[in-house]
Amino acid sequence: MTAYALQRNTVVAAPPAMRLVAGNKLSADDIYPRLFDAILEQRIVPASRFTEESLAQSFGVSRSVIRRVLARLAEQQVIILRPNLRAQVAAPDARQLQHILEARRLMEVTVVQLACTLAKPAQVRQLRELIAHQRECIERDQQGAAIRLSGEFHLQLAAIAGNGPLTQFLNSLVPLTSLALAQHGHRPANWQRQMAIVVALEQRDASAAIALMSQHLDQVQAALTQ
Repeated sequence: MTAYALQRNTVVAAPPAMRLVAGNKLSADDIYPRLFDAILEQRIVPASRFTEESLAQSFGVSRSVIRRVLARLAEQQVIILRPNLRAQVAAPDARQLQHILEARRLMEVTVVQLACTLAKPAQVRQLRELIAHQRECIERDQQGAAIRLSGEFHLQLAAIAGNGPLTQFLNSLVPLTSLALAQHGHRPANWQRQMAIVVALEQRDASAAIALMSQHLDQVQAALTQ
């Protein structure tokens, strides 16, 4: 087994929601949200023991595809991969979370300012679709997916802002924040503030967007300190 093997001494079957439907061919992009959702819903916890091989069999793909998914999750700090050691789901502590939120506040002010200037109608529609999908997941009690989609809203804003380094940095902070929220038992419900940010983008109202983003991050901080 390679250095990417997760908890490799014992193999367990993938959670039911992750199983492959016969005949389908999944890509790394297909598998990533399913595996991330399983982690967020704590169907895969730090004590879980599974391998590249077991995941590859469950999804009906090669280990190289699974390896790309695990590498992406490791880049986002959701899982920890070390050569010749067992990998594990991350568990950020209070100090790390404080630093993450401080960094996000600084960066996301710039993100929403730029997005208010640069957002195109098609991009605004994509944000609305993302929020609608998040609402559907909340209504279906798919909490892991709802948390992940809430985080993707911020990453999509960063993409609209068009600043590569900001996007890359947030990509290493937002998924880890989502993981921490899930581990704290957070149940996402307040999609309205994200929709208000979208309205501010449409109106090119940077001041309103910044204020709404600050309120959202206040809510995130409160959820992580309960």
